[in-house]
Amino acid sequence: MPESPDVDREALKAAVKAAVQVDDIREEPIGFGLVALKAAIVVPDKAGAPDEVEAALQQIEGVASAEIIESTLV
Repeated sequence: MPESPDVDREALKAAVKAAVQVDDIREEPIGFGLVALKAAIVVPDKAGAPDEVEAALQQIEGVASAEIIESTLV
């Protein structure tokens, strides 16, 4: 979730792609001008991998929060 509606979403998408391997990023309007970025990310099946991705995303400037909303085995 971006910090505010003023965050440049295209720059944020580029930062996400630079931080982790992304298969797809979609925008989802939340309200009050906020637009969430939902990313499809495939991570290796090892302990702690999802937490590492979440931590990497939270370190990006302009990101207020990052969370895993779905996880499945491929």
